[in-house]
Amino acid sequence: MGASFSIGVVGKPSCGKTSFTNAACMTEFKVGSYPFTTIDANIGVAHARTECVCREFGVKDNPQNSICIDGVRLVPVKLIDVAGLVPGAHRGRGMGNKFLDDLRQADVLIHVVDASGALDAEGQEVSAGTHDPLEDVRFLEEELTEWMFGIVSRDWRRIAGRIRAEGARLEALLLDKFSGLKITRGHIVRAIRDSGLSAEDAGNWTEEDLREFVGVLRRISKPIVVAANKIDRPGADDNYRRLREELENTVVVPVSALAERVLRDLDRRGVIRYIPGDDDFTFLEKDSLKDGEVAQLERIREELLGRYGGTGVQKTINSAVFDVLKMITVYPVHDANTLSDANGNVLPDVYLVPEGTTAKEFAGYIHTELMESFIHAIDARTKMRVSDKHVLKDRDVIKIVSAKG
Repeated sequence: MGASFSIGVVGKPSCGKTSFTNAACMTEFKVGSYPFTTIDANIGVAHARTECVCREFGVKDNPQNSICIDGVRLVPVKLIDVAGLVPGAHRGRGMGNKFLDDLRQADVLIHVVDASGALDAEGQEVSAGTHDPLEDVRFLEEELTEWMFGIVSRDWRRIAGRIRAEGARLEALLLDKFSGLKITRGHIVRAIRDSGLSAEDAGNWTEEDLREFVGVLRRISKPIVVAANKIDRPGADDNYRRLREELENTVVVPVSALAERVLRDLDRRGVIRYIPGDDDFTFLEKDSLKDGEVAQLERIREELLGRYGGTGVQKTINSAVFDVLKMITVYPVHDANTLSDANGNVLPDVYLVPEGTTAKEFAGYIHTELMESFIHAIDARTKMRVSDKHVLKDRDVIKIVSAKG
């Protein structure tokens, strides 16, 4: 809701990628222990979790575009579960071309890895602990960089020639070249700066310079959050801690997609009370469970929720949305006093928008006409008018006043 963005769920075959998507979205996409169970991208709706403003304002809300459970607001986000990735994907190996094409629309990637080290590079089962999950992370980064490098290098001689002969701007040429990959001018400008290269001198860049630039652009435009899945298996915790140490600038989250699915399923059946992202659950119908099922739940409570503060599925999504994409939540209302829309629904909607969004830009996320006819906005907390250039903060509640009424 609000800014249009997508989260790509990636990983080699059998790592638990589709299980993660199914747990996050409560879907029934096909899961298998063999490569290429996922051929076409599975698209589901997960939720970002945030503290709702309803309790701060002391009101009973009536959400329309999201869900509120006990003061926890769950905001829909789009998840794309793409085909399993194997080495050589950028050259079309395996489902490589399909995989990379599906990734074009992703703004951030969740890389699900088998933290137990029980799958080789191709996704085939091996003895637990014999494969290094760090290799999976490095390999994915390399495949994505090579894919993007291939897109620009094929045409680099012509691009360099235009810069030398015409003084053409590198950003404009690359923006055109990367159209369709959701790469912005801002991404390109930042990548040039961060790689320490000169755009004006791009006509003289070496292949090594170009590869360095593309690597930085990949990190900026397709950032990765690592989900260290199967965290409850032997050896997984050691690998998770090593991943955190080695991947200094990457968010790594300990995850059990299977446990999350079990908890959500039991909550849906009314057996337990569980909100995605909670660090505990409450039994509601304990008598309906067999002794073995109760014991399994107690293990989940002790070994996962107690040890890691949750199953990690919700934390991974939140990290992608709030930590990496830097989104904030803003609540638009029609009446700043009753906090309702025109139909009387209290705090009906919440939008995810990028940090730095102004009041006028926010109006555009609701409807283009609202932005075009924007007069001012009203902060529901202070009841003060705010201008078009006012920068919104997380959890703001805003009334947009426009010439359209």
